[in-house]
Amino acid sequence: MKYEGFTTFKTEQNEGILTVTFDFGAVNVQGQEMLADLNSLAMRLERDRETKVVVFQSANPEVWVCHYDTGLLKDMSTEAVSRDEAELLDLQSVCERISKVPQATIAKLEGFARGGGHELALALDMRFAARGKFKFMQMEVGMGILPCGGGASRMARQTGLGHALEIILSARDFDADEAEAYGTINKALDPNVIGEYVDNLAKRIARFPAESINACKQAVYESIDKPIDEALKAESYWLYQATSKTPAIKRFTIADGKGLEHDIENQRNWNNLVMQVQDIH
Repeated sequence: MKYEGFTTFKTEQNEGILTVTFDFGAVNVQGQEMLADLNSLAMRLERDRETKVVVFQSANPEVWVCHYDTGLLKDMSTEAVSRDEAELLDLQSVCERISKVPQATIAKLEGFARGGGHELALALDMRFAARGKFKFMQMEVGMGILPCGGGASRMARQTGLGHALEIILSARDFDADEAEAYGTINKALDPNVIGEYVDNLAKRIARFPAESINACKQAVYESIDKPIDEALKAESYWLYQATSKTPAIKRFTIADGKGLEHDIENQRNWNNLVMQVQDIH
């Protein structure tokens, strides 16, 4: 799959990992150009079974993605609508589509991510932020609106109700350590180690079968919105989607035939063994 022709970011492919580097104007404004690029990116990722991990980063040393374009916000309707009339907004639709691609998605956050920029980060699977460089804010309440790119919905799922309301209603900057404590990111890292950490994680995930990466991801996402009995059925469904397309059964058969599970040294060494298993196709 070719990833080219984008206006707001550059791409680089390497051994199952696609790196997306935002580089648009002075501050990576999230406007129609970026939404169109992200929608096109998602369409290609949905069809791509070679790419297993997508890392989103920025060429700007201060800004990951700043916020939604005020040129679009100023043209919003001032007429209230009924619940039946409400439709998904462009940013909501794009973030939702990005969140459902079959690849593992990672945000490497080394600058500001405010408003819609932070909402895009929340739509990705994992987020890692650099201490002293990363800040996020949901400033919408101070402007007279609310987070409207999935921020209110995803924030509560990510952090819990109390933290979500504090973040949204305080409209203040949160740094990397606060973000980790509140649960909006996976981990806060020093600037000199975040690159290596994300690279190693991406390379590790990229060793695994594409179908099982997608199955794991979709099962986890379904579990958020379903009652436990339906979520368990979803797990079962995605299990067999994976076994029908990966060498899982071959790997289990070899392990069972050699009695590997009974070897205590194997039990002590699962962290490395799971990588060695990737050589069995």
